[in-house]
Amino acid sequence: MIEELPAQCSAKGCRAGAVWALRWNNPKLHAPDYRKTWLACDQHRESLGGFLEVRGFLREVTPFGAIS
Repeated sequence: MIEELPAQCSAKGCRAGAVWALRWNNPKLHAPDYRKTWLACDQHRESLGGFLEVRGFLREVTPFGAIS
């Protein structure tokens, strides 16, 4: 039997539950409509988003679970 683990923040060493989905892509590597997703807790939403934003990768931030 496979145990399903709860979604956790993508920040290094963080074990908090995911609250936000940061959807991004690297335009040098990915097609324009392709999205990768990092999950973030409230504490790391700004730092993870800033890391992606400064590189021009961040496309959208949505509440986790609202990804369609």
